[in-house]
Amino acid sequence: MERHAFAMKVKAGRMNDYRKKLGEIWPELTALLDRNKVKNFSIWNAEDLIFGYYENEDGAKLSEEEVAAKDAITAKIDDTFDWISTPGEDMRLMYHNFGIVRENKELIRHRMFMTKLKAGCEEEYKRRHDGLIAQRGDTVDPGPDSNFSIWCAGGYIFGYDEIDTTMEVEETVESREQTVEWEMRQLGIMDWITNDVDWMTGDVHADVKRLAWHN
Repeated sequence: MERHAFAMKVKAGRMNDYRKKLGEIWPELTALLDRNKVKNFSIWNAEDLIFGYYENEDGAKLSEEEVAAKDAITAKIDDTFDWISTPGEDMRLMYHNFGIVRENKELIRHRMFMTKLKAGCEEEYKRRHDGLIAQRGDTVDPGPDSNFSIWCAGGYIFGYDEIDTTMEVEETVESREQTVEWEMRQLGIMDWITNDVDWMTGDVHADVKRLAWHN
């Protein structure tokens, strides 16, 4: 299975138009996804940012006809946004924790977050997260994180996490302290767009919303 992600910024005052047009193209878009065996497709929003995630089989590529069909569908909505990622290319993968793939998604909860890197801090962000991978030995994680990836484009960070709720446990004092220490250090290299750490900083940021999903 290959994982892919894309991002865009909705033009000023066009969010309602974006949502309306997304609904209009949805039947065509999902038919395209089904024909090409694209799975677990979702679109997320916070403020004026859009993040998309999907999966397909290893090495799967769209035919010329399907690329043309995708471009025709995109043309019906692309006046409402500007690309952050490069169309047709994945964003830079900054972190991954790919565990056991859950075929049944009914007991999975999602966490999706967005931040903006401070100038010149992309490599430091990558270095810190490479360190997290090294700490666990880049092994398959049994959970609760079963599909966690962090992507970067245009100075923005987008995180996508699927969490097995049957494996979650109560947070300990020690783990909470470790979370606070990590997140407060991260504030030196990035600013939050979503409200993930408002509970510790007292700030008020946007709640992330899943606008659409197709399996």
